[in-house]
This record gives sequence, structure tokens and C-alpha cells, in this order.
Amino acid sequence: MVKSGKLRSGTGSKLKRWKKGQPPGGGRFRQAAKSRFFIRPTGNDLTVDAVKLHNELQTGSLEIGASAGKGTFMEEEPEEASERTSCTFLSGLSDCSNLTFRKVQRFWESNSAAHKEICAVLAAVTEVIRGQGGKETETEYFAALMTTLEVVDSTESQAAVAYLLNLVMKRVPAPVLRSKFSDTTKALMEVMSKQARCETASALRWILSCLATLLRKQDASVWTYPSTLQAYHGLLSFTVHSKPKVRKAAQQGVCSILRGSDLLFTDNAPSHHPAAVTTAKFCIKEMEQAGGSKEDTTTLHVLGLLKELMGVFPLGAVKSCCEMLLRVMTLSHVLVTASAMQTFHRLFNGKPNASALSPELNAQIITALYDYLPSENDLQPLLAWLAVMEKAHIHLASLQSSLSLGHLPRLFSAAMSCLLSPHTQVVSAATSTLKTLLTECVAPRMEEIGMISATASAGNPSYVCKIFRIIEEGLSYRFHASWPFVLQIMGCFYRIAGKQAHPIMTKSLQSLADLRSTPQFPFSGELDLAVGGAVESMGPEVVLGAVPLNITGYEDDLEFPRSWLVPVIRDHVKSARLGFFTSYFLPLATTLKQRADELEQAGQKLEAKVYQTLQFQIWTMLPGFCMCPVDLLTSFKGIARSLGMAINERPDLRLTVCQALRTLINKSCSTEKAEVGRFSKNFLPILFNIYSQQPAAGDSEYSLLSVLTLRLSMMDLVVAMAPFVDVVTMTKTFELIRPYLETKEPGMQKKAYRVLEEMCGGEREECRSFVLANLETLKAVLLETLKNASSPAKRPRLKCLIHIVKRLNEQHQDFITALLPEVIICTKEVSVGARKNAYNLLVEIGNAFIRFCGNTNCKALQYLVLVYAGLTGSVTMITCTVLALTRLVFEYKGRTLNSIEVTVMEQLLHNVCLLLSSRTRELVKAALGFIKVILFIMDPKTLASHVTIMMEAIGKISDDVRRHFRTKLKNIFTKFIRKFGFELVKSMLPAEHHKVLVNIRKAEARTKRRKQAAEQRDDSENDEEAPKLKSESIEDILAESDSDLSEDEGKTSSAQKKTSKLQKGRAWLKEGEEDDPLNFLDPKVSQRVLATNPAMKKSAKVEHGFKVTSDGRLIIREDDGEDVKDKGKKKKNLVLFSGGSGIHRPLGGRQDIGVDYKSKKGKGDVKKKGKLDPYAYIPLKKAQLNRRKRAKLQGQFKGMVRGAQKGALSGKKMQKKKRK
Repeated sequence: MVKSGKLRSGTGSKLKRWKKGQPPGGGRFRQAAKSRFFIRPTGNDLTVDAVKLHNELQTGSLEIGASAGKGTFMEEEPEEASERTSCTFLSGLSDCSNLTFRKVQRFWESNSAAHKEICAVLAAVTEVIRGQGGKETETEYFAALMTTLEVVDSTESQAAVAYLLNLVMKRVPAPVLRSKFSDTTKALMEVMSKQARCETASALRWILSCLATLLRKQDASVWTYPSTLQAYHGLLSFTVHSKPKVRKAAQQGVCSILRGSDLLFTDNAPSHHPAAVTTAKFCIKEMEQAGGSKEDTTTLHVLGLLKELMGVFPLGAVKSCCEMLLRVMTLSHVLVTASAMQTFHRLFNGKPNASALSPELNAQIITALYDYLPSENDLQPLLAWLAVMEKAHIHLASLQSSLSLGHLPRLFSAAMSCLLSPHTQVVSAATSTLKTLLTECVAPRMEEIGMISATASAGNPSYVCKIFRIIEEGLSYRFHASWPFVLQIMGCFYRIAGKQAHPIMTKSLQSLADLRSTPQFPFSGELDLAVGGAVESMGPEVVLGAVPLNITGYEDDLEFPRSWLVPVIRDHVKSARLGFFTSYFLPLATTLKQRADELEQAGQKLEAKVYQTLQFQIWTMLPGFCMCPVDLLTSFKGIARSLGMAINERPDLRLTVCQALRTLINKSCSTEKAEVGRFSKNFLPILFNIYSQQPAAGDSEYSLLSVLTLRLSMMDLVVAMAPFVDVVTMTKTFELIRPYLETKEPGMQKKAYRVLEEMCGGEREECRSFVLANLETLKAVLLETLKNASSPAKRPRLKCLIHIVKRLNEQHQDFITALLPEVIICTKEVSVGARKNAYNLLVEIGNAFIRFCGNTNCKALQYLVLVYAGLTGSVTMITCTVLALTRLVFEYKGRTLNSIEVTVMEQLLHNVCLLLSSRTRELVKAALGFIKVILFIMDPKTLASHVTIMMEAIGKISDDVRRHFRTKLKNIFTKFIRKFGFELVKSMLPAEHHKVLVNIRKAEARTKRRKQAAEQRDDSENDEEAPKLKSESIEDILAESDSDLSEDEGKTSSAQKKTSKLQKGRAWLKEGEEDDPLNFLDPKVSQRVLATNPAMKKSAKVEHGFKVTSDGRLIIREDDGEDVKDKGKKKKNLVLFSGGSGIHRPLGGRQDIGVDYKSKKGKGDVKKKGKLDPYAYIPLKKAQLNRRKRAKLQGQFKGMVRGAQKGALSGKKMQKKKRK
């Protein structure tokens, strides 16, 4: 009997077996691997054209044209004796030395016939060039390929030659293309005329690209010849070709000529290309011939070309093209209108100069576009119109700002009407447009315009007044649904124009205050931001003049309806008058404080708390008033005494007042700082006293300070002030803290070193003088305190040494030598800051040794010898020494490795490798770090002689240590493999490392394949294709997104998709009011041509079974008569149920879900005959967690979800039918 568990479940057939040591029968992997070698394909590579090409190239030199007297492009090469071992049919491809064809070299692995033909042609041409002694330059390839293009006859071969020619012509020197322009043009035009009659367009697209490259390299004189214009017109005619690839190649070629020709980048370059006018005439002619016919594809193709070229046309051509665009927009074809809008958007967004688009023409286009204002219900066209008008006005402002201001009121009126649209996207886009126009067009002119009064009747001030009145109308009730957006616009207007136009804005501020006081006003946050904008620009004095605070401290309404202004002013005030705070808010805060104290004494604690909170909020406005005040020099002396009293007497205000003083100091100029500094003698004693005060017992606010002693507090003050005193005071301070450098209390010792650090490292001249005057004393003290230095004090102590070492000379070398052991040991300190300072000090000591003597080699070697001494110490000392050497070698990798003798570096490397055999993990870790740095900085040739030593040392690492540092070892192995190859590294390491090496090789190969695939994707893009803009592109705005479709639509079938494509360009006419016929002579008739079906929304509404009123409220009737009528319409139920109309017990209990599948004997479910599987949608199997089966599982899940959605959709439709 077979033992249980040996066979897998579900094995229905006998597995395939083979003998031990023999290969399996299948060989698909071997067949796939054969493509890696140069195996001759079995296809028909040897064609008649290939033989003809070979014979033609072998008969003579490489020339363009049949005659040999026209000169050759082949460059002479000295004859050299060479011999080749063997050749394959792709020898000229695989070892092609020209980088132009590096992309083609990947085609030989492809199964495409076109790719094989390209490889064959390149291989043949390369072999011919080599056979004639060529150097494989671009010029030689150009000559050979042009000869080949005239010889071959088949379409496939011409396509291959044209593809290679397109690659190489971009790199051929311009003088060569200019000298051979006539012959090359003639050959290309002949092939182009032949290919134009063929059904396949594979060669035509590359010929067009070659012709564009050739024309782009010509100078201005060539463009005066009729033959040049004839060739250009031939290229231009293909811009409306029916085949997309041909049309795209032609359009890209035309764009590259008009935008990137060499003649446009010379010293005396013309303002536009000589062919720009003829291109504009061609576009206008094509659109006129297309007319208003249904075959509008030509018009769309021309519009796509104009979209790229309008900005490079001269002024007259731009005007003619714009007139043509406006004419085709009258056709009311949705796609044509959208493409025309895209063209206008690209024109304005390109910001052409006045020679291409004058301010007058810009203004005329703006005026004309108002006749094409879409309906407010036409979502996408309206968004596009707003985007075009925004760019048009911004460009007009850059050309002539005064003319732009005159056109803004009309656009603001139209955009404000868009705020009434039911589409949120339209409202948001209109808001963004208005804010952008205010920022780009109005804000730069406000300084020039000056103060604006309400009586302004002409000029730029009147335009600003009109714009603001239009925006102010948005506060009326008919805009109530869009008030958040109106408030955003008003806030933007306040910020940019409030300083000059505040006389005309006071009424709007009062309206905003009235809205804010409305009960349950839903947009308080937006309103506060708008008023905050007014505070920023106008200042709190003007805002409170229009909207008083209404708080006096006596007989106030305890609701304080205007108290919301206090946090608004606090958050937005800046560059205001500090004197206004002194004259208005400071007395008000004092009054409120007194009132709070009176109410507290009277027992009215709630009222007292309200006044206390209010006066504290007023004080919180002080930091904002101290942000760049305009009157600091005259007003600070009036508030300084009050600030000092507040710090001294009001603990609750200390943080606020100190913040205000810091803001004054940090945000002021030197003159203002001097004014504040006059009062420092008054503020510093107060601050010192408060800082040194001990907290009261049980005071929770100072619970953290309760653990600090008074001495530590004083030392903190000394640390803060030490670098700002004179030399004498610094010397006295040093004498005072000197005993604390040897104290056993870590806290005081650390503070003492911090004081010394600040004095030694200060940037003032007094600090440098102090160090030089007390250098010997500092050296002696620092050496004496070495043994007593605690671990917390290491960081500031090392920092002091860094500052001192920077100022030492060669006489102090003994001092540095004495410091070195301490510095090396500190590389293993617990504190990160101490370790960082230790490494920096090691570098500074090295700089000092190099600075002592000009002989870098001698001093660097001497310094390293001093560090080497640590390798003879304890384990900790050895580890620290290796870390120090690692940092020094890395830091001086340029100077040190070149100046130090090779034998010294070899000895160092050998010694570190010996440490790898240690069983101490810290030692091995430091040694591995050193080897990693050596791999990074050492030259591969020098490193190659030490690979064996390093590999042997790594191989001798104990198993326990090797497992612990397996990640570090893997990284080191990866670097070795990249430098010296897999086989060499594998041969030097023991067998236990081979598995890791194989994994590394696989990972490296995988990474290389991914990189090559990414490069191939990048190279597949056309070199001349311009990058697409995302944020600025109007195509995103005009994208078709039918978000209004209801769920009842479902997924359309293939026939419905075809129908939708046909209907994509259709338009709908909105009939006139009541029974009036539609007037096509109405100037606003364009607003009745809709791109969206107006009946779509009505059919898309989901019926819920209730009638609704016009404002959306449900109508629920309780009349019995209506119910009777409804019941009478229903069919009688012919099925008889038992039970009658009386009260009866339930006929059956609640049926559990899944009871039909329950097993009678065991637990769980069972599948029964004729029924579905006993699970919902997908079985919960452990095998489904396998990553390889994830795709299959996802497909199964998606299919079931689609089925459920279809069922739900059909159920909803049935429900609707029942309700009817």
C-alpha cells in the first residue's frame, strides 16, 4: 500500500521522468538562449535588393549620385596591416563604432522584419565603409546611405535606409548638408513622390524627417531659391495627410524648421523664418478649401499645426490666421471650436513679442472672443474660454498694461456671471481666473496708479473702481451660493489694492461685518480671511475706522459682536504703526484689566473671566505690530516702559512680550536695532531677575525649572553673553570658570566648557584676541583637565579644541600630539555630537600638520604614523584607531593617496585585513568599513594588486561574525564584482560565499535589464518631439469627461462606443423662449450652440419614487384617494396565499443564510448537485495567496463584480418599471 501523503492531491497523470545525469526532453530554455549568439536567421535576408546594393557599393567609392566626379565624403586613413579572424553576417552591426546607431544595435534580437532589414542594411554599409578604409564617421555613413537610397527598389529596403539616414543626418556637419543640398533634395523628393503613391507609409515618414533636417541646416540665402520653397511645400503638403504617422512627421518637421533652423540663431538672425509667411498662407488656404463641410478633418489637422506655429509667424500672418480662426469658429462645430480655442491659448501662453502679436491685435482678439462666450451650462467650452481669456489679458498686460486695465471690467463682469453657474468646476475656474488677473494685471500697476478715490471717473483709477464694484456685487443675495468664492476674490483684491484703494472699500468692509454678525453665517472662515487681507494691506487703523470694535470696557454688550476682529488682526497685522497699538490697544487692554479686577472683587467671576480673556487677546496682537513697524524710531520709546512693566509684573504676558521684542530685533534694520538697543540697560536687569527667580512651591508652570540649581541658571546666562564682551571681561570669566573645568559635577563641568567654547569660537575680533592672548594658558588647562573630563562634557571640550587647533602653528606640535589619543578614543563616545566633533578634530589636526610645513608628503606621513600607534593598544583603542584612519583616508583621498608612499598604504591595508580574523565584532566592523572606503577611493589599477589579500582576509572571517555582518559583506562583494568581475571574485573566495555571489550576479543582471529597458523606452521617443506641459496645457481643460452620466447608463457595448465616437463632434441648439423661433442673426447665438446634450441631465436623474418641488423638497401625500387610484392601476395578484386578513402566527421561522449547503454529518458546507458553490464570489483558499496566481484571482474577482453590477443595474431598472 502506498504511504499516505506521498502523492499531491489532484495529480491525475504520471509525471515525466528522466535518467539521472541526463537532460530532460524539452529544450525550450535552450532554444530561447540561442538568441544570445550570432546565429544566422532562417528568414529571407539575402534579397535581390541586398545583392544589388552590395554590387553597387563595391563598384566604386561612396558618393552621393552616380557620377564619380562630384567628390567623395570618405576621409583618408593611413594604411595599416590588420587581419580579422572571422566574420558573421552581423559583424558590421555588432561592432559598429559610431554611437549614432547604438539604438539600432538592439534591433537584431527583434523578430520584426523591419528591424531585421535595418540591421542588414547597417551591417552591409558598415562593411563597405571598412572595406574602403573609412573611419565610420557620420559623413561617410551619410554618403553611403544616400547612394543606397538611390539603388534599392523595394519599399522595405527604402524604409530601412531612410530610417538610418534620419538618424545619421542629425549628426552630419552642417557644411556638408549645405554643400550637397541640391543633390540630396533631389534624391529625397524622388523617393518621396514614389512613396506617396504607396499604401504603406513606413518609408515616407522617415524621408519627411530627413528632408526637414536638411532644410533646417540651410542658411538664409538658400531660402530665396524657388527649388528650396518647392521642397518645403512638398513637406508642407503632407501636414494634412490622412495617415497619422506621416502627418505627425510632416508637422514635426515643419515646426522644427520654423522654430529651430540654424539661421535663426546667427548673429544677424531675422525676426522670423523666411518660410513663415508661406506656411501661414498654406494653412489659411487649406481651411478655406475645407469650408464648412462635414469633412472637417482637414480643418482639425491645420488647426493642430497652427497651434504649434502661431507664435513664430510675423504680425500680418498672425492677424490673418486669427481672422480665419474666428471665421471657422462660427461653424459651431464643437471640435473645431475647441481646437481653435487651443490655438489661441497656445498663442497667448507662448508670450510672443510685439513684432508677432501687437497690443492692438491682442485687444481686438479679446473683444472678438466675447461673441463666442459659451452658455453657462456648457461646462468644458466655458472652462476653455475662461482659460484663453485669462492668458490673453495677462499677455496684454505684459505688452501694454494700461490697455489691459481698460479691458478687465468687461471680463470681470462675464466671469462674475459664471459664479451663478450650477457647475462647481465653472465657479472654481472663474474664481481662479479672477484672482490670477488681479495678481498679474492689477497688482503691478497699483504703485504707479497711486491713491484711488471714489470720485475717480477716468483713466486707470476708474478701471480699478469699476472692477471692485463688479466684485462687490457678489455680496448680493443672488450670489449667496458662491459667497465663499466671492470672499476669496475680495480678499485677493484687498491684499493687492487695499493700500491705495481703501477709500472705495470701506463700504464693502461694513457689508462683510454685517454678514459676519448674521446668526449661523456658514462662511465665517472665508470672511475672516478676506478681512485679514484688508488688515494686511490697509492696516488695522483703517479697518477699525470702517468697522469699529465697539469695546470700551464699560457698559459693553457681553456678547461682544465685533470681538472676532481681534484674532483676525492678530493673525494678519504686519508693517503697521506701532504707535496705534500704543495709543488705542494698550489703553483698552489696561481698561479691560481694571474692569476684570473690579468684577472679580464684586464676585462676578464669569464676567471677569470674559474681560480677562479679551484683554489677553489684545496683548497677543503685539508681536504682529512688532513685525516690521513703520514708525519704530518714533514710537518705541512710548511703549518701552509699558513692556518692561508687563514683563516684571505680569507673568501671563511675559512670553508674548518677549516674543514681540525678539521680532523687533530680528526683523529690524541696523538703525532700528540701535533704537531698541538704547533701552537694553532697562530690559536686561528685568530679564536677569526673572530668569534667576526660583519657582514658588507647588507652581506647576515652573515645575520643569524646579530641578535646576541657581548656579546652572547663571552659567546659562554666562554662555549666552560670553562671546559679546571685551577681552578683559573674557579673561576674568575664564579665571572664574577654570575651577569648574575640574569639578566632579558633570552638569557644571559641561556648562564651563560651553562658556569656553563660546569664547574660543566667536566670530568677533575680541574672541580671536582672547585666544591668542591666553593660548598657553588654554593649552595647559586643557591638558590638565584631560583625565577629569566627564562624558557629557566631551562634546563642548572637543569643540573648544577645534577652535584652538585652527589658530596653532608649528611650535605647538607637541600639544597636538598629546591630544591625539583622547581624540581617537572619543570616536567611540556614546554622544553623537561628541563623535562628530572627534572626527572633525582629527581632520583639523591633519590640516594643521599640512599647514605647518609645505612638504605635504612628509607631514601627512608623520601624522599617519602617530595615528598608527593606536593599533598596538587595547581592543577599544584598536577599533577607534581603525575608525580614525578610515575617516582620514576618506577625507584626504585626493591629497593623501597621491602624496603618501604606496608601501605605507599597502602596509596599512595589510594590517587592517589582519583584523578581520578577530572574533571581536567591533574590530571586524571597523575593518570592513575601512575596506569599503578603500574600494570607493582607490584607483582600480592600484587596488587590483591588493584584491587577493582582501579576499583571503574576508574568507577567514569566522562563521558567527560573518552571519552577523552578512549585509555589509554583501555590499562589499557587490563593489568587488562591479570592479573586477564575477569569476575573479568567485575564484578567490571559499565555497560558503559562492551562493551570495550568485545572488549578487542575478540582482545586478536584473538591474541592468531594467535600466536597458528604461533607456529603450526613452530612446523610442522622437528626438525632436517637444515635452508636453501638464499644468499649462489647455488640452486638460478640454478633455472629454462625461461626469454627468448616471449609473443607469452602465458600460456601453462596442456598437454604442462607435456611436459615441460619431456623436463626439455633434452640437445641440437651444431653442428660444416659449414659442419664439431661434434668431441666427443674434450676436449671442453662439451661446445657444451647446457641446453637451441639454436633455442628458434630465434623463440621468435617478427616480426615488417621490415627487419633488422646484427647490428640491420632497412631496409626500397621504390622501387615500390617490392610493386607491394607484392600486387600481396595478394588476391583480392571481396567486393565493393562506392566512386571510386576520391575526395569525408566522407561517415559518427565519431562514438562515446558507442553510441549504450545511452538512448533515460533519462541520462546514458541502456542494450539492444542481446548485452553486457554497461560497460568495471567491473561495477563501490558502493557495490564492500565492503571488504567481494573483493575476488570475484578480481577473476572476473583476468578472464577478461586473456580473453583480449588471444584476444591480437590471434590478434598478425593473424597480423603476414597477413604480411606473
